[in-house]
Amino acid sequence: MVRDNALAVSGLLVEKVGGPGVFPYQPKGLWEETAYGDVYSAQTYSPSHGKDLYRRSMYTFWKRTSPPPALITFDAPDREKCTVRRPLTNTPLQALVLMNDHTYVEAARVLAARIMRDGGAAPSRRIRYAFRLATGRDPKPKEVQVLRGMESAELVNYRRNRDAARKLVGVGESKVDPAMDPNELAAWTIVASTILNLDETITSE
Repeated sequence: MVRDNALAVSGLLVEKVGGPGVFPYQPKGLWEETAYGDVYSAQTYSPSHGKDLYRRSMYTFWKRTSPPPALITFDAPDREKCTVRRPLTNTPLQALVLMNDHTYVEAARVLAARIMRDGGAAPSRRIRYAFRLATGRDPKPKEVQVLRGMESAELVNYRRNRDAARKLVGVGESKVDPAMDPNELAAWTIVASTILNLDETITSE
């Protein structure tokens, strides 16, 4: 649900129902660490491409000896037995996934492009637009102020370090609009990532 929500808010989520399992982003070499012999299937991991990268998480191919790392970080059941009730879970590793995993960085970048394209020209309007998409409510004045300050500071930073901006907006397979300023897009990506990492965005009460 956490991953699907980030993809949905950004506009990346593919809502097609049914079909074979897919292979979203994951760190290289994990499957190979548990691979042995030459007669077994699924010994190497080949990520999906195009729309298959953005399918709902329920379609993720599951290898029992090497489960999807992002799901395991969120204490997903191992599927070897019935789970009647999921326990509450909250670890520092989950924050690292949400801020650094390719899926979430790309979702933040695509959300940033959506903000710049559809949120209006004024930073405050853009922040309100993104906040409503992610949380379903308008931000408080103090929240707008904090996020505006963040966007301004990050824009200055990325204008000084253009290589870092290009590296950030280059994460993920989805295309970047060449008409958008990569420095501005990178700054709004940080804002979008912050909004996607809000407790009320990722937690269902």
